[in-house]
Amino acid sequence: MELKEQRSEEDMLTSIHRPVFFTAASLIVAFSVFGGVFSSESAVVFAKVQNWLITNVGWYYIAVVAFFFGFVLYLALSRVAHVKLGPNDSCPEYSYLSWIAMLFSAGVGIGLLFFGVAEPITHFAKPPSGEAAGLDAAQSAMVLTYFHWGFQAWATYIVVGLSLAYFAFRHGLPLTIRSSLYPIIGDKIYGPIGNTVDVFAVLATMFGVATSLGIGATQVNAGLSYLFGVSVGPNVQVLLIVAITFMATLSVVTGLDGGIRRISELNMLLAVLLMSFVLLAGPTASLLGAFVQNIGNYLSSLVSLTFNVYAYEPNEWFGEWTLFYWGWWISWSPFVGMFIARISRGRTLREFILGVLFIPAGFTFLWFSIFGNSALFIELGDSGGEITSAVISDMPTALYVFLERLPSAPLVSLLATVLIVTFFVTSSDSGSLVIDIITSGGNENPPIWQRIFWAVSEGIVASVLLLAGGLSALQTAAISSALPFSVVMIFMCVGLYRALMEEEQSSGT
Repeated sequence: MELKEQRSEEDMLTSIHRPVFFTAASLIVAFSVFGGVFSSESAVVFAKVQNWLITNVGWYYIAVVAFFFGFVLYLALSRVAHVKLGPNDSCPEYSYLSWIAMLFSAGVGIGLLFFGVAEPITHFAKPPSGEAAGLDAAQSAMVLTYFHWGFQAWATYIVVGLSLAYFAFRHGLPLTIRSSLYPIIGDKIYGPIGNTVDVFAVLATMFGVATSLGIGATQVNAGLSYLFGVSVGPNVQVLLIVAITFMATLSVVTGLDGGIRRISELNMLLAVLLMSFVLLAGPTASLLGAFVQNIGNYLSSLVSLTFNVYAYEPNEWFGEWTLFYWGWWISWSPFVGMFIARISRGRTLREFILGVLFIPAGFTFLWFSIFGNSALFIELGDSGGEITSAVISDMPTALYVFLERLPSAPLVSLLATVLIVTFFVTSSDSGSLVIDIITSGGNENPPIWQRIFWAVSEGIVASVLLLAGGLSALQTAAISSALPFSVVMIFMCVGLYRALMEEEQSSGT
């Protein structure tokens, strides 16, 4: 396979791949107008779409994510695991620390702050089965949280990231989603089929990132309300999205090395600082013991959880949690996959898979054990109940109600709010970079104006979703945008497998 040059990059018009750019932009504008002008009607539509998806294709989401997990494990253990994502003599572009910081910040940052306390407490108070608010419910809550944020999430990202990095850096194809289908359809990736695939990727990325931005805005609002008495509501949250999108736009101008990398490293530093404080301020030995036990419970339950669709005990919990997460991870996969591909040139398949699969997941498990178990221990104690009430009545406030139980609560809450904002900025900046690469036909250094356009678009879509239904609308956007792209991902697996088998045969390994 050789590089296919399709256009020059000399001016504003020729810097974009027009069929993808204008089709995706038109669909996003149409959605924004519908959601903004007809917010009440769109909320009803979102609810009906979510109910249909949960009822009819929930089993599919479970099966396809399980397949992705098995596929990447197979590649990591296969004879082609030594293949580099680039020429044989290539070296990694970034150090391990910078690499891990960037993929972590892009992949899960805002979600950890929002769900670190809220999710375990929710499963504790309202489990999918069994009795609530007891020791068994607490252990089950942590296993379910690990499951939603564990290996399956990162395996989904790996499918896209590995395919993109392999075909772009080793075979010289454009760094865009369509390239992964080259072994299946050949040069047709440059025609309508390839354009459609890239449009699906742009839409999935847009709604996945917008979901995160909307979630982040609600929690920043809760933090400002706690710290400074700012009112809580959609209008304030939209203003926050506008302000933080502006900050992300400034980061866009500085580029990948100057903006995203530095803020990502700051994110890691602040996250480790906050997590360490909570660990040392709480029952340290009990939290570390819970971390070890949670990992054992998660691994022992992994197979049954992976294939559980609650067919014998249908409930709303399954759609609100597991299906939401699987849809969210799939919709984020072109974003995170493209981004980690962009920063992973020169690494081997095994290094890429094991690094992306285990390192961020390990940090995520530790984070949830420290925050989630700290909150659970409080709720199981004699003075419990306040955090559970906060989660049930207003989920974004859960983190701050929990932090009130720790020393120096106002200072720690301020640190948490700053961390949410910096995660917000890197998510928006990284998302706009990825969409820009796709809509410019794989150009790794697209013009600044295009990234600004997409960063602003992400803010607009997040605002529309908040105004048209809040968290429920955000969940629907993530799940529904993931459906068509999950089919693309299956073909990506087929294309990558074919290419790797051909390389193995030609090299005689």
